[in-house]
Amino acid sequence: MVRLISLAVLACLASVPARAQGVLNLYCSVQIEWCQAAATNFQRETGIRVNVTQRGSGETLAAIRAEAQNPRGDLWFGGTGDPHLAAAEENLTQAYESPHAGQLQPWALAQHRQSGGRAIGVYAGAVGFGFNSELLQRRGLAPPRSWADLVDPRYRGEIQVANPNSSGTAYVIIATLVQLMGEDRAFAYLRELHPNINAYARSGTGPIKAVARGETAISLSFVHDAVTEKNAGFPVGWTTPTEGTGFEIGSMSILRGARNLAQARRFYDWALTVEAQRLGFDIGKQLQTPSNRAAPLTEGAPDLTVIRLIDYDFARYGRSAERRRLIERWDREIGALPR
Repeated sequence: MVRLISLAVLACLASVPARAQGVLNLYCSVQIEWCQAAATNFQRETGIRVNVTQRGSGETLAAIRAEAQNPRGDLWFGGTGDPHLAAAEENLTQAYESPHAGQLQPWALAQHRQSGGRAIGVYAGAVGFGFNSELLQRRGLAPPRSWADLVDPRYRGEIQVANPNSSGTAYVIIATLVQLMGEDRAFAYLRELHPNINAYARSGTGPIKAVARGETAISLSFVHDAVTEKNAGFPVGWTTPTEGTGFEIGSMSILRGARNLAQARRFYDWALTVEAQRLGFDIGKQLQTPSNRAAPLTEGAPDLTVIRLIDYDFARYGRSAERRRLIERWDREIGALPR
């Protein structure tokens, strides 16, 4: 679902008229509450009016491609890094060197180098399994601990995952399995998993929200999203697969042909500061590892240093052709299977 938000300038801003400060058209691929908090605080600090379009990273990449000859957005904030790398390769974004780059984690700067300076890491988070502990208990099921567990017939119809055509999260899961197992074995695994899937959701956060609402017992999600739902009071837990798992580098890019380039650069710089990276923590919607080294990890947030992460090949799986090829194979071999 695409969500459009226009945030009016607050009367308490500085005496300089907001119109004089300009406008920023922000494409946002994090949770809606985080999008709103970022836009509101940036607008309050700068007087720049922010118009936000919120949707998943896969949908945002599709929109940016469609608008390439007449860009409507200025900056893309958040969402998995693979589509940001694909956009960079397709010359849909532009290079920028922030004065705050020296404050960032090595993985954030690696994203910047691999994209030719066109994308930079804002946060990182690992793939895992979310589960509704009450549903599992009622059904006499244990939480899955491994990728192998997920194909157990006991979980038939109990699992939800997103669709990679619209969700960057789902693409990261496919790329993770390919790197763990090899491509043919990974797609055989996905076919084996299919009977246990009750729905392929449109957005990456959709499955964990369904877990929280009791609509499905298990999700394939980023584990920080499971913690968010648990902190909101839902009976949600999470695990990470014993065989190893992939991770995202949530990224940020300035769009090629941005009409409000100065405002986009100003937001880009602001979003890399400690203060900006604390915003998601403050509203309880950012439990990823922040890219600014001085930004603290929220209490209870997943610690990537104790999760078995694979050596995820962002350069290869962020390439536009590789991403397109794997999604097309998923459409043919998995998406076309009968429900």
